[in-house]
Amino acid sequence: MKYDVIVIGGGPSGLMASIAAGEKGAKVLLIDKGDKLGRKLAISGGGRCNVTNRLSIDEIIRNIPGNGRFLHSAFSEFNNEDIISFFENLGVALKEEDHGRMFPINNKAQSVVDALINRMKELKVTVYTNSPVAEVVYDDGKTAGVRMKSGQYFETTSVVVAVGGKSVPHTGSTGDGYAWAQKAGHTITDLFPTEVPILSDEPFIKQKTLQGLSLRDVSLSVLNPKGKPLITHKMDMIFTHFGVSGPAVLRCSQFVVKAMKKWNLTHVTMRLDALPDQNQEELFQEILREVKSDPKKALKNILKGLLPERYLHFLLERSGIDLQEQGGAVSNDKLRTFAALCKDFQFTVNGTQPLEKAFVTGGGVSVKEIHPKEMSSKFMNGLYFCGEILDIHGYTGGYNITSALITGRLAGHNAAIYSRNQTNI
Repeated sequence: MKYDVIVIGGGPSGLMASIAAGEKGAKVLLIDKGDKLGRKLAISGGGRCNVTNRLSIDEIIRNIPGNGRFLHSAFSEFNNEDIISFFENLGVALKEEDHGRMFPINNKAQSVVDALINRMKELKVTVYTNSPVAEVVYDDGKTAGVRMKSGQYFETTSVVVAVGGKSVPHTGSTGDGYAWAQKAGHTITDLFPTEVPILSDEPFIKQKTLQGLSLRDVSLSVLNPKGKPLITHKMDMIFTHFGVSGPAVLRCSQFVVKAMKKWNLTHVTMRLDALPDQNQEELFQEILREVKSDPKKALKNILKGLLPERYLHFLLERSGIDLQEQGGAVSNDKLRTFAALCKDFQFTVNGTQPLEKAFVTGGGVSVKEIHPKEMSSKFMNGLYFCGEILDIHGYTGGYNITSALITGRLAGHNAAIYSRNQTNI
């Protein structure tokens, strides 16, 4: 059977690509190897689905540290405000939350998935689930068809590869598309985990001293070998039995991976500032004042409320201060050491959890080999890529879904135009 456009992958970029192609009048087939569409979308945002972000385009691109600038051209064709309008036109009312994050008003990710699938039905997109693809077939410099693992063959002039990366593999993202891209001549850049918890073999981690402790609005940095920050994020974090996690950690994770690779390191140093709104001298003077006001009180009680209790006790002990010691008996040098640790507690990390545990895949099809306004291959006519298979990766907060939906829109739209032009030749 012949189709104008075949989309492989039923995630956010594939669903959007099939809709965009259908809206251009193309006869579309969407193939997914899983039993249902939109599995990753349905669990995104904690099951609420952060569909996009309402920050400025420049801000969004800043929050996509992995080749976000490649999307400048794409944003000129279809942007985050267009995504909002698109969903509202499908009957999914959205609301804005902190940092520009956009969610469905009903807080149900499934409503987003259902709206996309219903639109595909309106456009008469044919859907095959439980249908793994064996290969994309090329002939004489252009796409010719798709062969299924069942042996079935579909002829087409346009293929959109939207199969995702290798993160969250239980949703179907197992890296299938990389081989099809390489066969067409594309480079796959090194794959690595991003937005992933970080591992540490520090004694206090191994001993589970701080396990389960959450810190709010801390400033967390990844340091280079000279002790200078590569990146700093001010968000929440949590200590775990294997290392650290939480929003600030997830955002720092790709920089740990990159530092280990760049400088051939086994360990990378991170810096934790638990009180980023105060400088060290101000903090020290404040501690002195508190101690002088009640010198006979135990220092741990004088400082109660400054930090979460477990972290306060941890840093006091690190400063050589006995937890029962009266504030007035503690030397100024030790108090200075404590103030310094509040602002600059350094610990080493030795990697991250594996790619399969990551929220987002770093690396993929090199964007240098993709036309930025069409998402088409520079090497193979009729071949398009969108979503996480591309070497584009952002922080959590709606940035990766924004990238997936925009690249999907362009890929499907342009695949349909290319197919129509081929038919008219």
